[in-house]
Order: sequence, then C-alpha cells, then structure tokens
Amino acid sequence: MLAEAKSAATAIAALQAEIDRTIAPLLDDAPVALVDFPDHANVGDSAIWLGERAFFDRHAIRIGYCSSLKTHSPDELAAAVPDGGTVFLHGGGNFGTMWQAHQGFRIEQLRRLRGHRIVQLPQSLFFDNDAAVAETARAIEQHGRFTLLVRDVPSFQFARRHFPCEVLLCPDIAFYIGPLERLRPGVDIFFLLRTDHERAIDGEIEANARTVASGDWLIESRHAIRRVSAMARLFSLGDDPRLARLKKYDRLAQARLKRGIGLLSSGEVLVTDRLHGHILATLLGISHVALDNSYRKLGNFIDAWTSEIDIVHVADTLREASSLAAGLLERPERPKVAA
Repeated sequence: MLAEAKSAATAIAALQAEIDRTIAPLLDDAPVALVDFPDHANVGDSAIWLGERAFFDRHAIRIGYCSSLKTHSPDELAAAVPDGGTVFLHGGGNFGTMWQAHQGFRIEQLRRLRGHRIVQLPQSLFFDNDAAVAETARAIEQHGRFTLLVRDVPSFQFARRHFPCEVLLCPDIAFYIGPLERLRPGVDIFFLLRTDHERAIDGEIEANARTVASGDWLIESRHAIRRVSAMARLFSLGDDPRLARLKKYDRLAQARLKRGIGLLSSGEVLVTDRLHGHILATLLGISHVALDNSYRKLGNFIDAWTSEIDIVHVADTLREASSLAAGLLERPERPKVAA
C-alpha cells in the first residue's frame, strides 16, 4: 500500500491522501455528530480525536453535536443532527470485546439511531466469543445504514465475513494531525510500554550500556485536567453549549497529546508496544522499535501501512527491541534534534 514511501514525511502525506480517498465520499454538506470522545488519560485516543477534528475541518464539515460516554444525550443529538444525518463514532481499538463500555455504547447507537447513517471511524477489531460477534451482526443488520472503517487487513477480512455492512480499509486517522515537532531527548532510549490487559511482552528492559527510561501514558494530573477544563469554560463564555463542549474536548485532547509528545521525545530512540506510540513517533520523526500487543494490533497495522518507513523497526521480544534500539543510536543517518 505504501511500498514506495520510505521517509516519514512521504508516508504521512500518502496516508492522509488514503484517508481522504476513503472517508471523503461519505461526507455531505449537513452537520454531523462525532460521539464517544475519549475523556481519559490514554494519549493515543486523544491523538485520534485530534486527527478526526483536523479531517473534518479540512473538509469544512460542521460538527453539530459531540459527546463522551458520560455526556451523551440522545435528545440533544436528535435536535442537532436530524434523521438522515450522519453520526460518526470515534475511532480506535475498542470494536469488539476488549473494551466493553465502548462496544456497549456502539451497540446502543445502532439500535437507537435507525434514522441516521452511522459511520465507524477506523478501528481494530477483536472478539473473543461468537455470541458477541452475533450480537454485533444483528445490531448492524437491523440498523441497515452502517459503514465500518477498519485499520488492518485481518480486521477487514473478519468484518467482511461476519458483518452485513459496507466495510472499508483505512489508515488510522491520527495521521491527519500531520508532522509534529519533537522535544529534545533526555536519555538514549525511552520505553513506552503498556501496563493494561493488552500487554503481551515479558522480560526486563536491557540498557545495553545506554541511558534509559520507561513509562506508560495512562496516568495524568487531575489538577492539570481541571485547569484545562476551567480555561476552556472561560474561553467559551457566551458560546452555544454544544460549541463550548467541542472546544473543551479539543483543549483536553491537545493537553493530553502534549504530554504524550513529551514522553515520546524523552528518548533519542523509542521502544513501544502501543500503536499510537508508533504512530506519534512517526509523526515526530523519532526512530523507534515496535513490539506487539496481545492481539497483534501493531503488527497488523504496520503490515498494512507503515512497514516501509525508514524510521520504523519491529521486534518480537523486549531483549531484541533493546538491542535494536541501541543499534539505532549508532546509525549516522538518524535525525538530529535541534538544541
């Protein structure tokens, strides 16, 4: 798919063009809803949100309604986006049985919004039981106007096999953020490693005579988030409440992305088993080594879209990743970071 793309900049432009080619035909001039805002600390979901917002802005699509799981109001959505309008579900890696709250919300919308077209923005699929697959298939069939975008070939093949709807293969929409500027590193190698139930790697980090640091991005300062929310309210005084909510969500996502950029930039080279560690490192131009999660979410995505990028490397074990990362520090062609 990107066999000719070698540099990160070239790949990002090609991936954005592929997103346009896939999603733009689903747009019209009417206001849309964008629901399931990720109001939590996971930086990757905030990156997806900001990519979605950048995509809609570039295509001059007005978001008439937005919500998180906690703030969602069927009545407000119906008032802002009448029957026939399109409801976009936030993308990510929660389609299936891995993250039940989001899948439950998705099924509820399919059952409730029979008069609306629903588009699921790019997702990775994972189901661990046939009953959940059947329930999802029934909800999709009964709704009748559902389009499912998926981020990798196995998800595409699974969806085409099980779900009676239009299925489209599309890159992760976080690439629509575009290139980002990294910060100056503080150590040689930073390990961004999962601490949740998607973690699949074992073993200890090996420094290989390098300075290293490690962490995950699931923890955030509640005080900082309250401050961002307060500033959003201040700058939205007098706005329509729906617009004020959208501005608040954007500010929260930007604050979380900024925190993630700081973490990823802290090493001259990155090792990660988070898909958006890989994606954001690509946007930042950081050489990195990708390890897989519990259901090969990274491997399937890299196979589909990013395997030819010159700063992307893969490993099967933490020991192998540590060794590869140490070797990347020796490469004379690695990007330099300005002081």
